[in-house]
Amino acid sequence: MAEIKDPENTILLELKDGTVTIELLPDVAPGHCERMKELAREGAYDNVCFHRVIDGFMAQTGDVEHGDMEDGFNLGRAGTGGSDKPNLKAEFSKLPHDRGTIGAARSQMPDSANSQFFINFKDNHFLNGQYTVYGRVIEGMEHVDAITRGEPPANPDRMVSMKVAADA
Repeated sequence: MAEIKDPENTILLELKDGTVTIELLPDVAPGHCERMKELAREGAYDNVCFHRVIDGFMAQTGDVEHGDMEDGFNLGRAGTGGSDKPNLKAEFSKLPHDRGTIGAARSQMPDSANSQFFINFKDNHFLNGQYTVYGRVIEGMEHVDAITRGEPPANPDRMVSMKVAADA
């Protein structure tokens, strides 16, 4: 098991095949890390689908408004919403979008990230400096690799639950 150095800044993401441990990077993107922890603590990410999963690229999820597969789910709308919280200011850094990094999904507007995020399946350096990197998978990447592909997938996988390690 991966050593958790900072439980307050570690996310435990439960997928169908097991736990994905994510180390948040608050020194790089404090606003994005706070938002993920806030939504995780509210249970907002639980049962949210992976609505855009592109082989060899990334898996995107986190639409807490339209992506909850337990609550009036409409796959056609998944990926179009955010949360009831204000959008986040971009926190670009020199960190590369390497395999396993967590990036903030957004529209064409740099300061439009809210609750959606993606996990890179491979090094996607063409995204560097354009999307906020605010975490990295430190254990369980094989479970991310097993997420059902599609845009959207016909039968999407979901985040079973997301917790801050300090609370688990």
